[in-house]
Amino acid sequence: MIALPALILLGATVALGLYLGLQFLRKQPMRPGMIGLHFLLGAGGLEVMVMLLRGAPSGRLAVPGSLGNSAAALLAMALIAGVTAPMIGRRSRRTAAIALATHASLALGGFLLFLAWVVQL
Repeated sequence: MIALPALILLGATVALGLYLGLQFLRKQPMRPGMIGLHFLLGAGGLEVMVMLLRGAPSGRLAVPGSLGNSAAALLAMALIAGVTAPMIGRRSRRTAAIALATHASLALGGFLLFLAWVVQL
């Protein structure tokens, strides 16, 4: 399967994001190392996905289409929202919750579109 590395990276990102989301809802302190790993996995998964859209290192080209492009766009917006959420959420817990909900919604939509795109391959 050509998209297996992206699927592994993005799946691990989602799993770690769910864990971090539960930590936030339980009002437990966040570990910066876990947040950094979540960011690196997400950025790496997005990078591998974009490489597949442009052409795999083996020379094989994944089927470019609106699902893949839309998934990449949503995941890129989720990455940006995730980086800016701590800056926006410094003012209050409510603002932080809204910023993280935006990040999670964009990421969920992007991941679901990514899965639909992978099924097409």
